Amino acid sequence: MTAVPEFEFVKTAACRDARVDNCPEVATNVPGTVALRDSKQPDTVVTMTAAEWGTLTDAVKAGEYDLSA
Repeated sequence: MTAVPEFEFVKTAACRDARVDNCPEVATNVPGTVALRDSKQPDTVVTMTAAEWGTLTDAVKAGEYDLSA
């Protein structure tokens, strides 16, 4: 069995405010892997490759997931 890596999650600066109680957290400390979780559900972790993370962030920046439309 492969050991689960110890991810070191961080929040964006805006989410470090104590008044904000629900933020995405990202860990990039495991080479080749990006891990995501919701601060309200820290036991649920989604992982992807660094390339997949790049594709996702490019799509977000391009507005492909704009929910206001």
